Amino acid sequence: VVYCYYYICAPSLLNGWHESDQNVARRLSMEESREKNASIPFAAGQGRAEALRFRGSAAAREQAVQCLATAAVYEAGDDERGQKAVMQVVLNRLVRPGYPKTVCGVVYQGASRTTGCQFSFSCDGSQSRRPERAGWSTARTAARRALFGHVFTPVGAATHYHADWVVPYWIGSLDKIAQVQSHIFYQAHRRS
Repeated sequence: VVYCYYYICAPSLLNGWHESDQNVARRLSMEESREKNASIPFAAGQGRAEALRFRGSAAAREQAVQCLATAAVYEAGDDERGQKAVMQVVLNRLVRPGYPKTVCGVVYQGASRTTGCQFSFSCDGSQSRRPERAGWSTARTAARRALFGHVFTPVGAATHYHADWVVPYWIGSLDKIAQVQSHIFYQAHRRS
């Protein structure tokens, strides 16, 4: 069975899927999704995130600050810890193979597609709505600190996360390592 909530499913798993075909997939309620996520244990040990120091012009730094703050506000609202956790995921991806090598590149990877974007706000229409002012100042300050080497250690080397009311198709391919408010964080499987 493929578990889905709000179309968060691998498109390849749903080829030919019809809502009436309960043997192939079924949507979970928010509560069922939360129960499913809670049933997955946290992995022992988490990788350490690298402290990054931005190197570039003042204009490039401000662009990176804006991209980090935008991701943080749209993904975590005005929750300060949530904002820092989202920023850490962006920075963790920056140093991993397979991801763009700029902050804005990581944040907007896949944004031109309606599915497959890395951060949902960048392709789900959220940016057409103006976010509330609350959280922007905090996010910009946290982004500047993060680009000067501050690491948000509670999420370690996490490269993925999702809200606890979603059960994405990829959760079995990564280790669950942390939870900050309603977001659950993952890293690549650790080798024994």
